[in-house]
Order: sequence, then C-alpha cells, then structure tokens
Amino acid sequence: MSAVYDCSKRDSRADGLAAAAGAVRSSRLVVMPTDTVYGIGADAFDSGAVQALLRAKNRGPDMPVGVLVGSWSTVDGLVLGVPPQARALIEAFWPGDLSIVLPHAPSLRWDLGQSRGTVMLRMPLHPVALELLRDVGPMAVSSANVSGRPPASTAQDAQEQLGESVAVYLDGGSSGDPVPSTMVDLTGSDPVILREGAVSTAAVAEVLGVPAETLV
Repeated sequence: MSAVYDCSKRDSRADGLAAAAGAVRSSRLVVMPTDTVYGIGADAFDSGAVQALLRAKNRGPDMPVGVLVGSWSTVDGLVLGVPPQARALIEAFWPGDLSIVLPHAPSLRWDLGQSRGTVMLRMPLHPVALELLRDVGPMAVSSANVSGRPPASTAQDAQEQLGESVAVYLDGGSSGDPVPSTMVDLTGSDPVILREGAVSTAAVAEVLGVPAETLV
C-alpha cells in the first residue's frame, strides 16, 4: 500500500524522506514535489525501476526519462564532458527550471529509454527534492501523471493518476501553475531550445551570448 507523507510538518517530512530513500534503494517508485510540477522518480541506475516508472505512466521507451541531480558537481560524472555553454547555463539557472541535454558518459550502465546516447539533466529548486537527491543520488524523474493527462500539481493529483504503482508520495503542497522546465539541447554544434517553459528563450540567449532566434 502506498504511503503519503506531509512534508509541511518536520517529523512527517523526516519520516517521508527516509521512507522515500528506502523505496528508491529497493527499486520502487516515489512521487516528490519539484519547482515545476510533481515528479515520479526512481534510481537512475536501476533499469528495472525505470521500466516500472514508464509502465506507471503508460509511456514507451521512445520518450526517454530525464535525470534530476542534487548538486552541480554530480553532472561531471554523468556526461561525456561539460562544455562552457553548459557551465554558463548551470551557473545561471541551477537549481531551477532549466533542463540541459548532453551526451552521457559511455561508461554508465543505465537505460533511460531511447535516448541515443544523451541524457537530460536538471537540478530542481525545491528543498524536499534536493534533500532526497543528495541522499540517494541521481534519479530518473518524469512528470507525475499518466501520459496524455495533465501533469500533477499536487500529491493528491499524482496519487489519483498513479495509485499503488508508487510506494511513497511526498506531499509538498501545491506546485502552482503546472509550467514545465525549459529544455536546451547542447549535443550539436549549436544550442537548440527543444521546449520553452519556465525560463524564457530570451533569458537563455542572454546567458549564451547568442541571438534568441538562433535557438529555435
């Protein structure tokens, strides 16, 4: 049976984070608040757990799962290299609602879907998410909803959609309007915005020092 923890209360939050960490280490799924929408997450290096995440969302491997990290330094061990453009975006927007796509390190044994050798990384600006990530390490995380339905902005929304497929729900209150992160692809010769979300194209262009129209 799923467990729900109210993270607005100190004792419940501590118990919830411990339960969530135990679930992740036991190949189970958790739902947690982020600074965009609620996310459903699993150990990024546990392919069985990632497959369970995709099944819970009724989603195929053709839409690979992104990875959330708890610190800037974690990125260095996950990707082939961190180019200056990526460093600039990380320094400007992390923790926050910008996702960066980079070639992942070929030595990593993970299966996030049909990612074609790339990984989408983000460091969320939410204390509950950051505490969990710093405890368990990188997590494969997607929006906490069944594919085709609206992203969950509350733990209750997520539970109504995902039910018992998730072991632990961390309730951090409403995330507000369900605005996704902005996605920037840095795998090619020039940066490309794959999706404009909470961070504007103009803001990304300013940090990168390029005209906004070249990013879209």
